[in-house]
Amino acid sequence: MIKSVVGDRLAVRRGERLLLRGLSFSLAAGQALALVGPNGAGKTSLLRAVAGFLRPESGSVSFQGEGGDLDAEDARRAGVHLVGHQDALKSARSARDELLFQARWTGGGDAAALAAAERLGLTRVLGLAVRQLSAGQRRRLALARLIASPRPLWLLDEPLAPLDQAHRTLFGELMAAHLETGGLVIAAVHDPLPIPVRTLEIAA
Repeated sequence: MIKSVVGDRLAVRRGERLLLRGLSFSLAAGQALALVGPNGAGKTSLLRAVAGFLRPESGSVSFQGEGGDLDAEDARRAGVHLVGHQDALKSARSARDELLFQARWTGGGDAAALAAAERLGLTRVLGLAVRQLSAGQRRRLALARLIASPRPLWLLDEPLAPLDQAHRTLFGELMAAHLETGGLVIAAVHDPLPIPVRTLEIAA
């Protein structure tokens, strides 16, 4: 289980553009880190580098467990959730089928997935196609797998953006509970998170 994550002197390039250079951070169990900065500064790219979807040009991302260093590939496979800005949902599937698919894919079960849907106020829309859901409902559906198949490190890209105030408060409670049980959160944000956070500013 991931107990900490460390980025050491990271440089990240996207196409011809060097977005990040010499960036370092560390995060321990029970902590949240908010990535702030203008659009295009590299917040999403940093999340993708931590998740292993983008290879840093230089520097490293490492994970530690109770016994020391973890293999990065194994840590990501079993210990990381990434919820991107686009939600990554199949629009033609029913909300129920999409949630069950994602929960199973990430190691959760059907009962946990349906309980997550209820917790996030989605039960009544599970019969609808994903394309029929509002932006806020789609985001809650994407977030449901965080609690349907628990993993310690949550990587979140603008998680609150399409949510109304009530569901922002609810998701804040879920993040707080995750941290209280030793979870970690790294989130790219424009809006402040409703939990105590450290801030890492990424300049354009």
